[in-house]
Amino acid sequence: MPSDISSQTWHRVVVVGLGMVGLRLCETLVALDESAGAFSSESFKITAFSEETNVGYNRMLLTSYFEHRSVEALTMKPERWFQEKGIALVKRRVVSVNRQRKVVVDSAGEETSYDTLILATGSSAFVPPIQNVKAKGVFLYRTIEDLDGMIAYAKSCKQAAVMGGGLLGLEAAAALMHLNLRTTVIERNPYALGRQLDAEGASVMMQELDRLGLKVAVSKDTESILMDDNGAVRGVKFRHQPGTHSGDDVLECQMIAVSVGIIPRDELSKQCGLEASIWSGSTHARGGTVVDNELRTSDPAIFAVGEAVSHRGIVYGLVQPGYEMVQVVASVMAKERHLRCNSGSAINSPETKRFEGSDMSTKLKLAGVHVASFGDYFADRNGFKGVPASDVVTAVAKDPFGCSYKKLLFSKDGTRLYGGILVGDATTEYTKLHTMARSSAPLKVSPSEILGRKPKADDEGDDDLPDEAQVCSCNNVTKKDIVDCVKSGKASLGDIRSCTQAGTGCGGCVPAVTSIMNAEIKKMGGVVKNSLCEHFDFSRRELFEIVKITKIRNFRDLLKSHGKGDGCEVCKPAIASILASLHNEHIISKPHMSLQDTNDRFLANIQRGGSFSVVPRIAGGEITPEGLIHIGEVAKAFGLYTKITGGQRIDMFGAKKEDLPAIWEKLIAAGFESGHAYGKSLRTVKSCVGSAWCRYGMRDSTRFAIEVENRYKGVRSPHKLKGGVSGCVRECAEAQSKDFGLIATEKGWNVYVGGNGGSNPKHALLLAAEVSEELVIRYLDRFLMYYIATADKLTRTARWIEKLEGGLKHLQDVVIHDKLGIAQELEDQMAHLVSTYKDEWAEVVNNPDLREQFRQFTNTSETQENIKMVQKRGQPEPAPWPKSGSGNGPTKEATSAIIQESGDQFEWVDMGKTNDYVDDTGRTVKYGDTQIAIFRKVSFDGSVQWYATQNMCPHKRALVLSQGLIGDSNGVPKVACPFHKKTFALTTGKGIDDPNFSITTFETRIVDGTRIELKVPSIKTLDQALGTSVWKPPAIWVFPGHNHEEVIRRVSHIYSSYSSYPPPPDSESSEILLYPPLLPSSMPGLDIDSV
Repeated sequence: MPSDISSQTWHRVVVVGLGMVGLRLCETLVALDESAGAFSSESFKITAFSEETNVGYNRMLLTSYFEHRSVEALTMKPERWFQEKGIALVKRRVVSVNRQRKVVVDSAGEETSYDTLILATGSSAFVPPIQNVKAKGVFLYRTIEDLDGMIAYAKSCKQAAVMGGGLLGLEAAAALMHLNLRTTVIERNPYALGRQLDAEGASVMMQELDRLGLKVAVSKDTESILMDDNGAVRGVKFRHQPGTHSGDDVLECQMIAVSVGIIPRDELSKQCGLEASIWSGSTHARGGTVVDNELRTSDPAIFAVGEAVSHRGIVYGLVQPGYEMVQVVASVMAKERHLRCNSGSAINSPETKRFEGSDMSTKLKLAGVHVASFGDYFADRNGFKGVPASDVVTAVAKDPFGCSYKKLLFSKDGTRLYGGILVGDATTEYTKLHTMARSSAPLKVSPSEILGRKPKADDEGDDDLPDEAQVCSCNNVTKKDIVDCVKSGKASLGDIRSCTQAGTGCGGCVPAVTSIMNAEIKKMGGVVKNSLCEHFDFSRRELFEIVKITKIRNFRDLLKSHGKGDGCEVCKPAIASILASLHNEHIISKPHMSLQDTNDRFLANIQRGGSFSVVPRIAGGEITPEGLIHIGEVAKAFGLYTKITGGQRIDMFGAKKEDLPAIWEKLIAAGFESGHAYGKSLRTVKSCVGSAWCRYGMRDSTRFAIEVENRYKGVRSPHKLKGGVSGCVRECAEAQSKDFGLIATEKGWNVYVGGNGGSNPKHALLLAAEVSEELVIRYLDRFLMYYIATADKLTRTARWIEKLEGGLKHLQDVVIHDKLGIAQELEDQMAHLVSTYKDEWAEVVNNPDLREQFRQFTNTSETQENIKMVQKRGQPEPAPWPKSGSGNGPTKEATSAIIQESGDQFEWVDMGKTNDYVDDTGRTVKYGDTQIAIFRKVSFDGSVQWYATQNMCPHKRALVLSQGLIGDSNGVPKVACPFHKKTFALTTGKGIDDPNFSITTFETRIVDGTRIELKVPSIKTLDQALGTSVWKPPAIWVFPGHNHEEVIRRVSHIYSSYSSYPPPPDSESSEILLYPPLLPSSMPGLDIDSV
């Protein structure tokens, strides 16, 4: 920006499209302005158009949306960033371009002038011309709005299909599996992922997908979508293939995701007469705005970038080429600006880049399976830069049992690596192999060594990578970029991300980035420590040894002897786990209660809206009819939602915190005990019926599973533990996907360890074969205690074994061969935990002091509903959360404005007894309709401070802050919200990790040493700002006789935070859920009837 604003001129830039590439373009142009500073008399005046409500989010991580349901988590730049950078953000679609007048016209009919226009319009999903493709239940997989629709519709479905077995198709399949739908991918070709893999690689991948529960139906040509009488999907019909059974021609499903390819969004180019490729429906003529090597269209004033572009007849469907295009356009615009500002002189002008095509190498994780392709990975078919395919030598290493496939393509003399395909564990070598393929220098090692090299868990971060090695392919970040960043003083992963953008795309390069960063810090003489947090300069493993040797029994003593400050939401639960693993005292007894995260503090999993789930233990999945009836009676009495879990037990959702002791009193009376679904401990040991019932069963797996589960129940560990016991090799209990698993054989039991499902599944490893039940228990005792003693915080057994020096062999040496001489010690430690087990809930139910901690309010016996429940499929369910980033939460600033406008005087009000509070915990008080959280905090020096804040976290408007862990950050006392760990300063209410959110705080004082008072405005005023009935989400408003889409359109124009449900069949009403439940005073054109 010029130093003399009066001499400033503007170059008007209009960017159409704010996907990942469009956003990167805006960032790059802003950076050009900031770096030019006073050296340029011209600045870019940017107007950016987005036709989507959600702007600039990471489409590469769309699948993760099904886990967190947070738009905010996907957002790459918040809307305030555009305002801060002087970018005019317009949330409307551009409908036409007038090249002669240099204006664009948007959907509201408004014109915006430009000097340079950049089309970043992206692509749309190709919808195949199939009969009934617009039936109810057919969705595209492209935008957050698409995903919201899928989530809502999936609630009434059991089976789903995905049309298309490419990258997006497999991502869509992973998303549907997150919705607990049995999913089948339909691919018309002989195998999936045909653009990235060959037949053998795809076979290994599909085998692993099948093991993970995802079916891939190949060589299927879809003829039509079958509908029921209501026009909803009921299945897919395929064209009959000769030689196949006619029963294979129909696939039953209730929902379909279409992901068969993309079509460049080139309609604006065609409208204004720019040259565009012609879409023919084939893979070779895909449309797109034609550009040259500067990404300029046939109009010199218009550029195009990203998936909307056809460059040399190629349309790139990945983000990396789009980012490369942005750099080219920015360099051209920088040079043109230099020429304009210097009367056409090219002296000292910046160099321009050219787009010569892009490397299509990719490394991805699709539906839980890692795949990668690099270099010219089809050189054995197509040749390599003039080298005929017959002179390309193929080398393959394949392990279908371990899900690993490595295909490498070499020159005939073995001195060049042209490319390759990797699946599973082999993908850990991607960075090294990709670097070799990009280099024109002869290979330093033989092809045999490269092919036979055994992958290691940390290969991605090996420090012998050359400087030019591409570490982050999404953002084209090299090892040298990261090293230079560290040398400039950046010493954290967050700093590296900000400096280089590495890790901000798909996130797959983060381990490599971290390893390179740590290696460079060590080279510079720095120390890389795996410190637990700012309060403890030790790793979890080191702290475990310290506690074991010193016999320290509480957090406060450990903090005084080996820490500093007051602790935080990171170290407190980790230390609590260590203390429980060594001493096995009740986790919510007074010395330990303040360390527990909300789940452990209330011995139940907190759920959306602040209710809790109740899961009694059903060891081995075995339960009597009487037990089933009793659970049903308890659920019915307390109005709970019930569901069968994947671990063969029953989960009851929707319990109020204050009802938990009464619920468990009834369950305990019926013989149940805690299932520890809330803890980092053993969850379940899943079993099949085994030889007791199954005709194939070789041993009594149910009996043994019950014995194993009852032995290890309640044992606290670094992360959750799951087990499985199968009565034969058919593996119905899925033991090989568990932290420990047992499979019966004729001679004994095979013992597997280190498996897990989830978002990063891992096949378990064989620890020992055909051992007796006695040896099984001894080996498991040793394995579990060694894991508990040495693993890092929140590390599952699979990741722990991967990082363990020596891996499985070392583990076998320790557990089976007692190489370290600690086998007896490990067994003794486990014996102590087993012998001192007590049911946590039984102790609470029988202890009045502990039951007292579950009361909703300390100053009254009244209760208050914290969230609205809706009925779905005959069961209760919390109403949807407000949309992320809507900005309607009760912030400190908004509350202060209401209080100031009221003119109220603050007065001291008694809020109850001080002895109702346990050190370093919070409780809730009720003041009118407002909930206030009060915290008793004990500092490092033993002094006591009292704090009070609103109880509602403004992020998701949940009334939970009093349940959060308290501590400090660099000396500032803070509380962490139980839901998403947003932290707030207890003194000022400011958001520590996210300044967009803040909370109201209140002055406190202690009277006569026994009573606590708060300085607050009148009940009427505070209720207006923070009252539960004002903010409790949501209100349901019904608009009779109005079209649903019309209501949505009108609501969205004037109200930023709402959710909606499609109207029921044959209904003339449209249903909207508003946050907060205050309807705007004016809704033009709609007659309002609230229900």
